[in-house]
Amino acid sequence: MMRRLSIGVLSIALLAALGWAVRSLPPEPSGLTAASLAKLPESGVTNPVTAVLLNYRGYDTLLEVGVLLLAIVGVWSLRRSEWAAADLRGRPLLMSLLRVLLPVLVLAAGYLLWIGAFAPGGAFQGGALLGGALVLVILGGLARRWLQRQRGLRLGLALGVLVFAAVGAAAKALTGGLLQYPAGSGGPWILVIESAAMISIGLTLGLLYCGGRPGEDP
Repeated sequence: MMRRLSIGVLSIALLAALGWAVRSLPPEPSGLTAASLAKLPESGVTNPVTAVLLNYRGYDTLLEVGVLLLAIVGVWSLRRSEWAAADLRGRPLLMSLLRVLLPVLVLAAGYLLWIGAFAPGGAFQGGALLGGALVLVILGGLARRWLQRQRGLRLGLALGVLVFAAVGAAAKALTGGLLQYPAGSGGPWILVIESAAMISIGLTLGLLYCGGRPGEDP
């Protein structure tokens, strides 16, 4: 009884603190909004969110991609995954769905990657769609041989971090600043980073569904 009462009191106190924080926000936004919008033409993209994620604070995004890599490393270190049933003769609905959805998901992921420079989208959104496509492929039993190629999987999982770090090193050599792109060329650098990151994010999300490191086919 006392435990439930304590949890209830803590929950109410947390709710009150959150309400007070929301009410204390200034009516007009402050901070670096005006400065970030003023520098938007120099960022290489026209979407302010992408400019913040891949230009103004690229360090944070690099760490976020690294956190996803550490997540899959942690899951793989715990156990091996179990394969779903491979006989698809009893699942005609799933196979029909795969024929329609997989091309659509891949095209939509590429579209989100490209449109991220101009509108909401980018590597994380496209990677989420690729991860969903990979889950469907795994459910359909169509990826067993491919998932057993450990070297290729590891390269794909680390591709986002590797390309991000390589771009940072190249920018350092060209401009003297880490992830400080040469003037007027931020767009292509950002597209290269996001393309590699989308592949890694899609692989990570799809393989996390397996719940472990893919092993030999029993």
